Amino acid sequence: MATTLAARRLLLQRFAAGRRLLGTAAEASPAGKEAGEDAIYVGKPVSVATRDETSVAMPMSFMTGSVVGKRFYRDATVRRADDGNGWTVMLDYRTLKTPAKRQLKLHSRTLAMASPPSGSTSNLAINKTVRMEMEQDGIRPFTMPLMKLACTALERVPLTRAKIINNLMQRFHQDLVFCRSPADDELTKGVYEKQKEKIDPILDWVNTEFGVKPVVYTSFLGGKQDERLAKAVETVLKDANDRELASIDAMASAAHSLVIPLAILRGRLGVEESIELIRLEEDHQVDKWGLVEGGHDVDIADLKVQMSSAVVFLHLS
Repeated sequence: MATTLAARRLLLQRFAAGRRLLGTAAEASPAGKEAGEDAIYVGKPVSVATRDETSVAMPMSFMTGSVVGKRFYRDATVRRADDGNGWTVMLDYRTLKTPAKRQLKLHSRTLAMASPPSGSTSNLAINKTVRMEMEQDGIRPFTMPLMKLACTALERVPLTRAKIINNLMQRFHQDLVFCRSPADDELTKGVYEKQKEKIDPILDWVNTEFGVKPVVYTSFLGGKQDERLAKAVETVLKDANDRELASIDAMASAAHSLVIPLAILRGRLGVEESIELIRLEEDHQVDKWGLVEGGHDVDIADLKVQMSSAVVFLHLS
């Protein structure tokens, strides 16, 4: 204990002696210097630009969907990446970065123009609709689905590609388009007829595209598709690039179907037709029993955002 106190006293004495040798620029002027006094003065350090002054990174909570702090930027522009490979987004004079502090580098200029966060006053349409909400409440990640998809394709897909494909294939056998309502039940007969009309053409497309006829089932537990069909679908996923796989995964999650995103990827389906297939059963119930405000309408809007943004990201990439 005595040794520790002695050491502390010695450090304090040296610190005090050091302070007597240092001064400010004002003290170094002739008016503040006494004759015959020798002193060493330290000048003000030259300011160095920090990372925060040259770049802006989206917070990690952006990927979780929670509202984050207020941010406001006057201009959002795009420019070629430093290495000439892809496009980057500039918020004022700062380079936009991902939550992992990597430079957000996008494959096309059009996608880069659609991706800046909603805190800019630029004339980009994607920013104008949500700028006022951002100024009042902070950045809302769910209003920037393209930004989220871009970060996912850049950071998450390369690291978890095998896991994403495995998860998609595990749910493939319970795909929405393979499930058929019973035809001999009065409660489900109307749904069955709509499925025959709307979904059977997609099943025929699967047969033509992959050379294997899908198995249709009525059990909630699902069925087992032909192994050749599963292998063919898995090959498509493995051949997809990171941007395509990110889009497929996002659409499959929203649609509860892998066949529908693949049909979009191959140009067989569009957004509106896809949403109609996804909501076929629920829309049938809405037509029969009515729409619940604050429930069905919110689900419809959310599905449109999720599917449309993934399709736009897919085509712009």
